[in-house]
Amino acid sequence: MQLTLELDIPRLPKPIHHTDKIMLIGSCFTENMSERLMSSKFSVLSNPHGILFNPLSVADSLESYINNKEYRKDDLFHLNELWNSWDHHTRFSHTDADMALHGINQSQGAAAGFIREADWVIITLGSAFQYYLVESGKPVANNHRAPAQWFEKRLLEINTIKATLTHTLQKLVDVNPDIQILFTISPVRHIRDGVVDNNRSKARLIEAVHNLCNDFEQANYFPAYELIIDILRDYRYYDIDFVHPNYLATSFVWEQFVKACVTEQAQHSMKLVQDIATAKSHRTRFPDTDAHRKFKASYLQKVKDIKQQFPFLDMEEELRYFSE
Repeated sequence: MQLTLELDIPRLPKPIHHTDKIMLIGSCFTENMSERLMSSKFSVLSNPHGILFNPLSVADSLESYINNKEYRKDDLFHLNELWNSWDHHTRFSHTDADMALHGINQSQGAAAGFIREADWVIITLGSAFQYYLVESGKPVANNHRAPAQWFEKRLLEINTIKATLTHTLQKLVDVNPDIQILFTISPVRHIRDGVVDNNRSKARLIEAVHNLCNDFEQANYFPAYELIIDILRDYRYYDIDFVHPNYLATSFVWEQFVKACVTEQAQHSMKLVQDIATAKSHRTRFPDTDAHRKFKASYLQKVKDIKQQFPFLDMEEELRYFSE
């Protein structure tokens, strides 16, 4: 008995290799995928600006890496006893302006170098709603709990989204001609916008992204949004807030991502790495027994075998752990 629709996800023309460098940018769904990629020993740089939801902020962050932008103190503002940047997530905020700038520019430098060598940039868009400062008209990435009257909220037009990202992607391809681009739309509902407006927002992102994939041969689409909304279609796959997909749902999306987007060789090495990770997370009550020593010795040999077979994998932490 078939209980769900089937979604045929075509494999990427150039699947992701384990040796590829991957930059991920976008919503909180990006964070989940980044963690899974990192635990599978991929080379990943995730959200150098922090979590970003709207396409203008994503485009601005990418261009800042391309242009190797350095932020100055007059790019910051002081609110609620913290120095903040309208372009960055609150994770960069600090009570000391110099420390806030140091964190921002350190991340900028790492991203500027990484994006020139990256094989992939994975962009997850969350919302087509954009907030602008009333006083200056500047688009912001994060409101930092500033008063609501400081902002004007607008639903971006499809043409605006497409034009902005077209300009950015062209600059990206100019600086890194071999880069591949993978778009996803976050399945996280922005329920504060209301159910109707959330759907309008997602629809505009989807249409704009598919237009971009038609225009850029380097650009591809992975249907994370459709897997949650159209295939799973049940609140049992959401957390208690009915907004964020739960562990079961994100695991399902991850499995589909691996099948469609990762080379078969990398899938094989990922299984070996996962076996080692499971063993490493095991906590015994009796670490001084011969049984536990044999357990660690057997996995130490497995790690060495993986290193010999896949020398590009960083297994130093696992080697230290099982050698102790």
